[in-house]
Amino acid sequence: MDVLLGPEVAAREPSPNFQKAYMRSILFLLLLFCAPLCLGQEHFNEILDTYNTRSIPYISVEELRMLQHRGEVVVLDARESNEYSISHIPNATYVGYSEFSPEEALKAIPNKSTPIVVYCSLGIRSEDIGEKLKKAGYENVKNLYGGIFEWKNKEFPVVNRFEKETDSVHTCTKLWSKWLKKGIKVYE
Repeated sequence: MDVLLGPEVAAREPSPNFQKAYMRSILFLLLLFCAPLCLGQEHFNEILDTYNTRSIPYISVEELRMLQHRGEVVVLDARESNEYSISHIPNATYVGYSEFSPEEALKAIPNKSTPIVVYCSLGIRSEDIGEKLKKAGYENVKNLYGGIFEWKNKEFPVVNRFEKETDSVHTCTKLWSKWLKKGIKVYE
């Protein structure tokens, strides 16, 4: 190897700054790829913080379940129709994401003080829809923390397009599916 590089190159030791930078890079890569396996819920907070601004306050799946039992909330599913048809939270109304219309929401929910919880897979798209509802004048909108994945992870029921209970949950992509710990992961 000395012959190929020349003796002056082979004899050089990496500088201490280079070694520190190299070690930081290795540590960063380890954290980036291993953190989802090691951190669990903490990393889930980080991913939501990466994509969300918290402009719409979160509500936990346990709080939503309690409100549903009391009949005190309208639940809106902000995923795409193929996701909703695989499974959704019982009594949730499909509003979609790409085709969401605040005007349609106004027709369906005329009282702007109605408690509304919007959900998607994790809670990212639902924040966008929550912001649109807020802009349309709705005063009591919340974003389901962890979305349908967290709902299913807590072993709350989901139903399919026929309103029959199912274990299947559409996970969008294999990348996002790591957040669904319980149930059957469906990709289309």
